[in-house]
Amino acid sequence: MPVTDIAKDVENHTLTITAEFAAPVARVWALYEDPRQLEQVWGPPEYPATFVDHELREGTRTTYYMTSPEGERFAGYWDVTGVDAPTRFTFRDGFARADLTPNPDLPVSDCLYEFSETEGGTRAVYTTTYASAEALQQVLDMGMEEGARSAIGQIDAFLTRG
Repeated sequence: MPVTDIAKDVENHTLTITAEFAAPVARVWALYEDPRQLEQVWGPPEYPATFVDHELREGTRTTYYMTSPEGERFAGYWDVTGVDAPTRFTFRDGFARADLTPNPDLPVSDCLYEFSETEGGTRAVYTTTYASAEALQQVLDMGMEEGARSAIGQIDAFLTRG
């Protein structure tokens, strides 16, 4: 399983997930750059993603939705705040309404995705920071930890296929 650690820091409102992939950093980066590849691993397998807009460049907005087994859509967005290819990018991650506009009633997080070479692959560290401990708890109660573990768990298999 690619996920090697999940650390919750309620005091600092963060969730940090560490994963190891058997692919070089450039290959992992390519996955996050390409919306068609990203669709294959963003979200749990039973909630496939569709990226409507995606360009991994500072100042852009990514929009997407995931579809439940029953056909219900759950939308989200990223506002990309920084890109240092191929080792890190930052973005504000939020929930969206059906029309893909931000839903201000749900938490927004600041995300830092970092990739470094390891012997035989890549270490990825995904750090998500919320405005409050309550916002962190709200997304944890929504199943975010389990969903992230499941989504990240798909990446190694996808990288070895593609």
